[in-house]
Amino acid sequence: MTDEGTILYETPAGGVARITMNRPRQRNAQSVRMTYELNDAFDRAAQDDAVKVIILAGSDPHFSAGHDLRDRSSPGEHRTVGTWSGFDLAGAEGYLAREEEIYLGMCRRWRSIPKPTIAQVQGKCIAGGLMLAWICDLIVASDDAQFQDPVVQMGVCGVEYFAHPWELGARKAKEMLFTADWLGAADAHRLGMVNHVVPRAELAAFTLAMARRIAEKPSFALKLAKEAVNQTLEAQGQWAAMLAAFNLHHLCHSHNMQVHGMLIDPAGIRI
Repeated sequence: MTDEGTILYETPAGGVARITMNRPRQRNAQSVRMTYELNDAFDRAAQDDAVKVIILAGSDPHFSAGHDLRDRSSPGEHRTVGTWSGFDLAGAEGYLAREEEIYLGMCRRWRSIPKPTIAQVQGKCIAGGLMLAWICDLIVASDDAQFQDPVVQMGVCGVEYFAHPWELGARKAKEMLFTADWLGAADAHRLGMVNHVVPRAELAAFTLAMARRIAEKPSFALKLAKEAVNQTLEAQGQWAAMLAAFNLHHLCHSHNMQVHGMLIDPAGIRI
């Protein structure tokens, strides 16, 4: 196991890399630093020809509490991966660039890794945590896993990587957003968002066993099978829809800045 700071990287079986978000005291909330260290770990696994399957996990007790809203560091402090810049410019210009780089752009990049990825989800998976699970090809959840996107109550239409209708169907996506209610693992499985639900004590072993079965397949066929499914979603308009939702997301931020003097409605934080 290699400690990458906020990320642990290991190869628990032949052909399998496991990347673990390791900010347990912050419930694996995504700081800018962790985002870039996670990206480095994904790059490491993607560029290692011996790795055929990638597992994304979160150190206990929870998979991810979402974005670290207390983090004020800039993407400009890191080696950026996109072409957007001007992260510290005033107004919507700077904040749009920031979220294009560290949220939408990163998720798009990770979703397109040409190797199967599996999210290993336990406990709470909130807002930005959903984005991390949704970029993976498969999701295995513990029976106590719970999913939530509460950002509508913060005055924003949804998280940046807006995959809700694709993951849940239109009506359940609207319910999740409108109510901010928790979605349990069993319901997430019933709706097709989660592939398997297992007892928490068996989560890591089950996920690893699945990864090992996948790793037995030819790597090129795995890559092209993933590409075939992703291209089908693209042909259905998935990316164009996400871009449109991302623009609405930033309209919400701009509105909140005018009305509340901050990017989110402060009333939503206290709910």
